[in-house]
Amino acid sequence: MFHLGFFMLNGFGVQPWRNTFSGPITQSWMKADYYRDLAKTLERGGFDYVLMEDTAMIEDTYGGSMEATLAHSYHAPKNDPIPLAPLMIQGSQHIGVLSTISTTQHHPYVAARLMATLDHLTDGRFGGNIVTSVTHRLAHNMGLDKLPPHDLRYEVAAEWMDCAGALWNSWEDGAVVADENSGIYIDHTKVHTIDFKGDYFASRGPLSTMPGPQGRPTIAQAGASPAGRDFAAKYADIMLAEAKTPEAMKKTREDIHERLRKFGRKPSDLKIMFIATPVLGDTDEHARDRAAARDARQNSDDHIRDILWNLSYMSGGEVDYAKLDIDTKLPELFTDNGEQTGTAFILKGNEDRTLREIATSTTSKGTDLGMIGSPDTVAAKMGEVMDEAGGDGFLILPLEMDRRSFAEYADGLSPALRRRGLIRDGYDHQCLRDNMLDF
Repeated sequence: MFHLGFFMLNGFGVQPWRNTFSGPITQSWMKADYYRDLAKTLERGGFDYVLMEDTAMIEDTYGGSMEATLAHSYHAPKNDPIPLAPLMIQGSQHIGVLSTISTTQHHPYVAARLMATLDHLTDGRFGGNIVTSVTHRLAHNMGLDKLPPHDLRYEVAAEWMDCAGALWNSWEDGAVVADENSGIYIDHTKVHTIDFKGDYFASRGPLSTMPGPQGRPTIAQAGASPAGRDFAAKYADIMLAEAKTPEAMKKTREDIHERLRKFGRKPSDLKIMFIATPVLGDTDEHARDRAAARDARQNSDDHIRDILWNLSYMSGGEVDYAKLDIDTKLPELFTDNGEQTGTAFILKGNEDRTLREIATSTTSKGTDLGMIGSPDTVAAKMGEVMDEAGGDGFLILPLEMDRRSFAEYADGLSPALRRRGLIRDGYDHQCLRDNMLDF
């Protein structure tokens, strides 16, 4: 069996507003109902968790203006996803929620306390997708001139995790006594300061609340650079990964497993979830028609702008792709201080092509992994891919972020997967980490 996660790429935002089946989301996107419906639907489909991306800025690298960002709702407007988590899981019983948390935005004490609180509020179903942030625009909002270099950000993040971990461990088991006869609620001898002092963070501790049901909330990590992979191997329970072929998936797993062993962990300690965008239809022909419609859009000016805006954002605010001649050969491979993995996923191997050629060939085809067809056809393909790659699961990134897509995956694909015994048919545990470690 393998796990299923669901990737809300645009987080707690209005981005699906132009989709046909999004309903009145322009008036309701900032409320909880849409996301609560999502969680309940996906739990019905046996998904382990929903992951919410976040970006705390309004991007203005592309074209040197916020115009494209705001006109077309690229990552904005967007609310903070962290307070949404406990509201989102109301009405469900088991599915987890992972909110993106930036080590640039949050001091480890603030984050550790917030995450422990949410773990209590969700009965152990909360997790943090720990990121270092991508763009200098975010740094400017945090009072910084710019983000540190890429690998230094991961060095800072490692210390951040060490500090947060020490805070979650500042309460011993049995610290909560709650003895009405003696009148003692907490045994103070089992709560300790951490006196943490590193190169980037310091905290006396202890945490001002006891750890939640998971002890340490579930940790996810998305970076696939060498520094990001080491971070995942040392600290994470879940890793997000991108690969265009089962062979590439297998190579990623082998690399991560070697890194896990280097840090004294077992391969089973970290679940590697590969981003996938299956294209579903009532029949195989219907699905192929939908995939063809997806591919036809890639030659449009709107699609080219989407790709160039995204590359500008992933450059960390350092490269305005609107200024480049899209009909000349790409001047260089921009895998600089920004989001190295996402940039490389689009540009790697395309050094001899023009930006127009790159943009018009970039669609979700890169992550569909050949999964196009009826639910039965796609379920069989997913099983074949996972058998070949040897893997822990798929993080579903839908073609459209709307209620119809949610139902297609939960009520069409999931039953087909269950008939093959490929995904869970129930949850054996209350806590997110325990369910992820089930298999």
